[in-house]
Amino acid sequence: MNNSIALVTGGTRGLGRATSIALQQAGHSVAAVYHSNDAEADRFHAETGIAVYRWDICDFEACGSGVERVEHDLGPIGVLVNNGGITRDAALHKMSPAQWQEVLRTNLDSHFNMCRHVIEGMRERRYGRIVNISSINGQKGQFGQTN
Repeated sequence: MNNSIALVTGGTRGLGRATSIALQQAGHSVAAVYHSNDAEADRFHAETGIAVYRWDICDFEACGSGVERVEHDLGPIGVLVNNGGITRDAALHKMSPAQWQEVLRTNLDSHFNMCRHVIEGMRERRYGRIVNISSINGQKGQFGQTN
């Protein structure tokens, strides 16, 4: 393993939780990023010992500051798993612009925000892995998930 620091967005619940634990079991030091559920993040940290960090992955500057904190605490990030995602379901004719934007910012823009802040270090070290997770609904839509 060339670099054993892994960062997982949406890393304290669901698929992100499982990914964080699997990476830890594979020997990585893991930073699990979450947005709002402090109680669940605290419980996750207590159960796993995995470091948790709170920031909004939709915010480019917050991602930069967050990556700096993780690298200060744990070291250079060698693995990024973009897993954070949300749904704001509504049929198109009932969907608000806010619902549309919130999903696109979280499920798409956040990937750029995170990748942009880790890519230069990966390039300098000539090592890095980025895994972008998306929903099957991006390929085959479901009713109410126009966004």
